[in-house]
Amino acid sequence: MTEKTMIQFEHVSKVYGDKTVVNDINLTIENGEFITILGTSGSGKTTMLKMINKLIEPTSGTILFAGQDIEQMDSVSLRRQIGYVVQQIGLFPHMTVAENIATVPKLLGWDKERIENRVGELLDLVQLPAVDYGERYPSELSGGQQQRIGVARALAADPDVMLFDEPFGAIDAITRNDLQEELQAIHQKLSQKTFVFITHDIYEAFKLGTRVVIMDNGTICQFDTPENIIKNPGNEFVQRLITTAQEQEKLWRASYD
Repeated sequence: MTEKTMIQFEHVSKVYGDKTVVNDINLTIENGEFITILGTSGSGKTTMLKMINKLIEPTSGTILFAGQDIEQMDSVSLRRQIGYVVQQIGLFPHMTVAENIATVPKLLGWDKERIENRVGELLDLVQLPAVDYGERYPSELSGGQQQRIGVARALAADPDVMLFDEPFGAIDAITRNDLQEELQAIHQKLSQKTFVFITHDIYEAFKLGTRVVIMDNGTICQFDTPENIIKNPGNEFVQRLITTAQEQEKLWRASYD
């Protein structure tokens, strides 16, 4: 481990009865990286993500967060350092956009001026200015706008790590592409924050990730940059993923060129 290491898995497994969901995972994520985790349903990617913020406890092994064993950390204290964004955004319908974003800062006892400044800053960051959107309610927003507010709310308490569990899975293709680009821009502006993003879409994984984790049947098949994975697939499963993506791209070009 180095001083730059934010998250480390050491021989981590998760077993439910006779089913091993995550099998002997070793993984190091450095501070400021944008890591995508790619895998099919049941590959163990969501279980691995939820173990980072102690929503799921590992059966064996150790997970370190900024050098600390999370088993020894208070769960509430740990989660205050982690933002969490899911596909089902879960905005509070009876609260305005500004009130939704302010939820955690209020719980932390921030003063009113600090909260208002933070809400305005975050709404600017996700390109939904407070003057236009702060007093709206979730029902008045599109799906893509709601997801942006979900990201802003997760960032509200200035966490070190952001976890994303297929946040754009229910969004239409055009809006999804826009959100991907906005999320990349947000990460670049917040260069010291570590993003861990789950997806089952190879294009999304390779577009967003500075490095990509490819999982299958609870194990890591490969963990590398998109470029290196494409050039040197780690095993047959990774090769099949890349070949399938390339064939789909060829079909699209043949049909629409």
